Parts: sequence; C-alpha cells; structure tokens
Amino acid sequence: MVDKTTFTVNEANLTMRIQQAEMYLKEFENEVKRANGASGLFRSKEDALSRIMILNEFAPQDERIKALFERARKCIMGATGNFTDITEDMVVYLQNEANIRALYAEKSERAWNALRAQYADKLLERVFPAPDVTQVSIEELKGKYVILDEVRYPMNQFVGITGEYVYMGKRSTGMYFVKIDGRKWLGPYEAVKRYRRLVDTTMLEVDKWTVLGEITDMTLEVPEAGEKKVGGAVFGVVVEPVALYVPGHVLGLYDPEQETSGRFVDEEEVAAIKESWYTEKSVPEDVTPERLVEIFRQAIKEKNYDLYQECIQPERRQNPIQESELLYFWDLHQERFHGEYVHAEVVKEATKITVVKGYSDESGLDSYFLSAEDQQSIAARYGDKVEYASVQTIAFDKNGKQLGSPNRRNLIRTNGGRWYVRDYEIRF
Repeated sequence: MVDKTTFTVNEANLTMRIQQAEMYLKEFENEVKRANGASGLFRSKEDALSRIMILNEFAPQDERIKALFERARKCIMGATGNFTDITEDMVVYLQNEANIRALYAEKSERAWNALRAQYADKLLERVFPAPDVTQVSIEELKGKYVILDEVRYPMNQFVGITGEYVYMGKRSTGMYFVKIDGRKWLGPYEAVKRYRRLVDTTMLEVDKWTVLGEITDMTLEVPEAGEKKVGGAVFGVVVEPVALYVPGHVLGLYDPEQETSGRFVDEEEVAAIKESWYTEKSVPEDVTPERLVEIFRQAIKEKNYDLYQECIQPERRQNPIQESELLYFWDLHQERFHGEYVHAEVVKEATKITVVKGYSDESGLDSYFLSAEDQQSIAARYGDKVEYASVQTIAFDKNGKQLGSPNRRNLIRTNGGRWYVRDYEIRF
C-alpha cells in the first residue's frame, strides 16, 4: 500500500500524480474485466486505491479526482464478483435428494434388521477372537455366518495365492479374509456405487463397510498389499459376502438372479420416485445450443442419467471405455453441484457458432450470385457440414455468488441435424 511519504502531492505535481494514479486504476480495471465477474486477488488494487485516496484527501473538489474516485468505486464493486438471486426452483433438486436419501436410509435399515433376524440362528456367537484353525475344522464352520463391522476396503485389500481379499482383524485376535474377487462381493459393491450415483451424492467413497457373509473356507495368506510380502503367513477364515451395508445410507445385496449380480434395497422403485422431479424429460430435435446446455444442466442436477446420455454426442458414448468415462464425469458433475455450485446460467448472447467442415455461406454473398442448385452442388463436393457451437455458462454458489470465470463447452451438429454436447467433461 502506498502512503503519503512515497506519494507526495502538492499543487505543482497534482496533474502528474493524477496521471500516475489513473495508470494504476486502468490496470486494476483491466484485471477486473479479465476476471469476468469472478472475485479474486487483484494485484493493482491497493496501488490504485491508495493513490486515489491520497489525492481525494488533498483535493476532494477537483473534478478529475472525483472522476477517478467514481471509477474506483465501480471497480471495487466489480471486484467483489457477480451475484444472482438463488430461487427455490434452482435448488429444489437438493431437497428432492434429501427426501429420497432419508427414504432409502430408512428402507435399508429395516432391510438390514430383517436380514440380521433371518440369519440370527446361523451367526457366530462372537466375532473375535476369530475361529482358530488349530482347534476348529472348516466342516464345523460351514453354514455359519458372521457380521463384520468396519471392514476397511480398499485400505486392507490384498492379492494372495488363493484369491483377492480384504483382511479384517489382527494376528493376535485372528483374521477373516473377505473374498472380493467374485460376484458375491462385486454384485452388491456395484449396487452401492449405483445408489451413490443415482440417489445419494452426499455419500462419499465408502472406506468402512459392514459385511454379512458366509464362512466358506480357511486359507493361509500374507495379508499385505504389494508384490513383496515382508510379514509372515497367517491362517484366516474366508468369508463370502451376502450383503454390504453402509449405515445411514444403503444396503447392497448379492442377487444371482440379477444381470448385475446385485441390487440395493428397492432399487427398482428409484426411477418411479425420481420421475416426478424431472423438469426436463427429453431433447427436442430442433433444440438450440443454449437450450441443450440448460437441459444438460437439469439432467445432472436432477440425477437423470438417461437424459444426460441423450444430450451427449453419440460418437462419444459407443463403447465400454467411453461409457466408463461418461460415468466418471457424471460423478464429478454430481459432486460439483453438491459441493461447489448449485446453479449455472447460460449466457445466451455469448454463443458462437462456427462451421468447422463443409460448405458455408455465412456472409450471404454466395447466395446473392448463386442459385440454390449451384450451392447444393458445391455443398455436395465439400461433404458433410459440421458446426460447433461454443456456449458460455456461469456457475453460482448457494449464496448467489459467481464461482470462477465463465466457462465454455462445445456442441456439435452435422448436416443441420440435432445439436449434441461434445465437451461434456467441462465444468459449469
């Protein structure tokens, strides 16, 4: 910050000092302009404002200084960022999700309690110490079940000689090896992931699981991650999952009748419950670029994965790798609309459409001289016409404050057909 000892002002140098202050003010104005509505650290702010403050204290009636003062005031307002009013319809998706989250937490708790009661007479009387293989045979344990709390996956995951497991327990108390390389783990595990993706974004990646499992074997393994094992081998009881429970959230069940080998409680009811939320249910063939981005935004906010896919260019969702990428960025979009911003506005006047391939008469001059047949003949020689639309969006947090600078995503259409989102990875 500049003070009066370094920025001295008197009648003789007043004009020069005004010019110097304006130079710094212009740089401050340029920084604010480049920020495009975002707040941040502006390096020229203090240099500009402190000089104008000194000038204003010296000659408050000088018209030139009054003008600088007013420009500085507007610049400060702009530097605080862009704001909008967050209305109920913008954040209703959060309440809808809270309601279904509470509903499924209750459903899952009831189902878990019923499951415990179903297996009560088959459960080990005590979990620890784990059965000692030197005293108990596997024949005595087969048909028995166990409930393991706080199974740490993926932290305690390891690949052994006999399979892939998550260990539970200690050498001093005995160990359980939860088998995770088969459908009995993968089915309910994927079901829990679907629940998070379709119902409950607030459930972060789970690292502690409650497992109801069947004792099926005993094996000797070194329960350590990595190829090089430094500890000794230990006998453990092999457990194959029946259900994975995340208390307060969801119960995933192994179900061999399902194509996915698993389901979460009342998974089949989710679509019907969410149907009533949707403000957008399809993409019109004549959709404009701006409207498509709004539909894309709503599909993400309202957890409508089918509509999310319908918005995206077909060429970007054709194979398993692309489908995996769609899900990955779906999860990122979900996290952003729950942890960073709550709404995004399309800046309609900022859309730019460009022909990237094929014949185009953007100026209209060709059509002045050429007949429709002439233009069709030329277009045929050029081949397919491909257009990009660059659509700008601005994201706002729950307080209505703009987050960061506006972002752009490309849309694409071919031969005047329907627009599709191409850069679906871009944040709002």
